[in-house]
Amino acid sequence: MTEGKPDWYPMWEEIGIDIQKHDQLLAVLPTIYKEIYIDPQKNRPKAMSFWDFVVGDIHGIRISELKEAKDQGKKIVGTFCLYVPDEILFALDCIGIGLCGGTNFSNYASDELLPANTCALIKSALGFGIGNICPYFAMADLLIGETTCDGKKKAWEVLEKYKPMYVMETPQCKTREQARELFIAELKALIIRLEELTNKKLTAEKLKASMEKIAKKHELMAKVYELRKNDPVPISGKDALLMSQVAFYDDPDREIQMISKLVDELEQRVKEGVGVAKKGSKRIIVSGTPMAVPNWKIHHLVEREDVVIVGEETCTGTRYFQSRFDKIEGNTIDKLVEIIADRYLGINCACFTPNDARLEDIKQLVKTYNADGVILYTLSFCQPYEFEAINYRKELKELGIPVINITTDYSSEDNSQLKTRIDAFLEMLK
Repeated sequence: MTEGKPDWYPMWEEIGIDIQKHDQLLAVLPTIYKEIYIDPQKNRPKAMSFWDFVVGDIHGIRISELKEAKDQGKKIVGTFCLYVPDEILFALDCIGIGLCGGTNFSNYASDELLPANTCALIKSALGFGIGNICPYFAMADLLIGETTCDGKKKAWEVLEKYKPMYVMETPQCKTREQARELFIAELKALIIRLEELTNKKLTAEKLKASMEKIAKKHELMAKVYELRKNDPVPISGKDALLMSQVAFYDDPDREIQMISKLVDELEQRVKEGVGVAKKGSKRIIVSGTPMAVPNWKIHHLVEREDVVIVGEETCTGTRYFQSRFDKIEGNTIDKLVEIIADRYLGINCACFTPNDARLEDIKQLVKTYNADGVILYTLSFCQPYEFEAINYRKELKELGIPVINITTDYSSEDNSQLKTRIDAFLEMLK
């Protein structure tokens, strides 16, 4: 047991965690976090101490909260994509938690069940679930998958042998009217499944209240990103990424409280001209695949005293909160579900075709954040994002925007090679 922390071992054993493997995972995380977040970063916002605390006890306090909630009859629902609406989960008194894996540590449990050329995120997530390494998986009463890529669609067929699964259809051509109708129907089917799980009936009042709560969290996250437009930048890309990563599984009420404190501090830093990098530092946009904890690889290789990542066009970045409710005017479940559907269909992911709006999102970020360059980041074997990265590189270069494509996985084996390429790219910006 780590000094100063409760003894979580009885809880982990009770929920069926492989203690030996889990110990191996937790043994390396503090060192990695210290090397990436604590040692190299100077003048961090004081409010980031909350997120340091969360990572420092990543499988402790939050898991105990989930266990207590389960003991009180609440249901825990694990998700793998932001297209599964938190608004509906929390309205039915479920607790939604993001389960995507960000390390190759768990691959030993999934390698023999998946093709070798499966993306790192799928390998990691399934490994954590199948290998009984992740307490968040162990706590889940139901896992909700979605059809956002071919790899995931087939992965759910593997995972359902180990955990109760529900797969939600997401449309492929979202600009068509029938796509909207399909998604609305899928959201209503999801409501029915969750009503069966919880033995509760959804009400318009609860759904609207849940929508307002999630909207508040997204509004505050967007404010953090807005403040990154300033020079000097008041918060590092690493810390902004961490805020977003934790928001996928932490309690929304607590997130609202803590992000609000962070916003207040960042606003004060902007007034005082305080930044994490010197004024005039090179400003980078990262665009591409999601970055789940503890995938901080690209940010660690890029950021330094005169280079800062000012925005992420990713699922753990602007896509998480970019499409928000203008107004929540509905008073019936049907109307509210339509509003939710429109919000999620406003998110521009590479799973859609055509997807021209995502390129426009990147261009807009470059302009509004006064970025000096773009990193198009793709997890190995993620074909949708790889296709778009190749095309986007050409279009961005034609506009005179410096850009580099990086395809990698969760290992550190290519760190030296990536550092050389990134250093050359950053040197070109000077």
